[in-house]
Amino acid sequence: MKSFKPLYVFLLLALTAIVACQTSPTGRKQLIVVPDSQMNQLGAASFAEMKKGNPPLSDSALLDYVMCISHPLLIAAGEQPGGWEIQVFEDDSPNAFALPGRKIGIHTGMIELAKTSGQLAAVIGHEIGHVQAKHGSERVSLGMTSQAVQQVAAIVVDGTEYGAATMAALGLGAQFGVLLPYSRTHESEADFIGLEIMARAGFDPSHAVGLWQGMAKLGGQKPPEFMSTHPANQTRINDLNSHMGHAKSLYRKSQQQPDCKKPS
Repeated sequence: MKSFKPLYVFLLLALTAIVACQTSPTGRKQLIVVPDSQMNQLGAASFAEMKKGNPPLSDSALLDYVMCISHPLLIAAGEQPGGWEIQVFEDDSPNAFALPGRKIGIHTGMIELAKTSGQLAAVIGHEIGHVQAKHGSERVSLGMTSQAVQQVAAIVVDGTEYGAATMAALGLGAQFGVLLPYSRTHESEADFIGLEIMARAGFDPSHAVGLWQGMAKLGGQKPPEFMSTHPANQTRINDLNSHMGHAKSLYRKSQQQPDCKKPS
């Protein structure tokens, strides 16, 4: 029976090759095995649960400010603003998130951190980038594939002298060798997509660098970059600067300059 075990690996790799033929907006090859319809349902359900636990702000000057910035960004991204749900949540942490199904949440702590409308545009553009690039679908697909690889490996090494050690190594490899690097790739890709979106919408892209400089000043204990799901702040700043020339050219060509005033 052991002679047939490599067949399991071959079948898994063949299936992966068949379903992985998708590309992100930047042209990067993607592994996506979950249908958009299913991911959109999951995103909508998750967002609904979040709103139950922490009802979003309504009739707020902060919400008006966020929507003033979001509307031109969505149009610049080729989206219909009415098809997106963007909410502001009362939370002091400087955070924002995106979910499949065109859902975006902004914490009040992030609005406080972003000193200009351009800095907040970088945040919202970044989240739009996550959704457009289907990063949620890709992360779920990577998780499913990682589990499948470990299950196949369990069959292959079953009964062998080094079976337990092999599985332990695969567990570490799945976390630090596949899932975390892809997560950093998603963050960097969303940075670049968001930078172009904000430039096309008429927001100065250099404000994206100012945002991450502000994040860096927050300090705090951070894990080594290879163990983090996000690039280091200085890495992000360097990468954004490397794309700034192109973004600036898009900004100069923009026909609009949104006038969004941050509430005092």
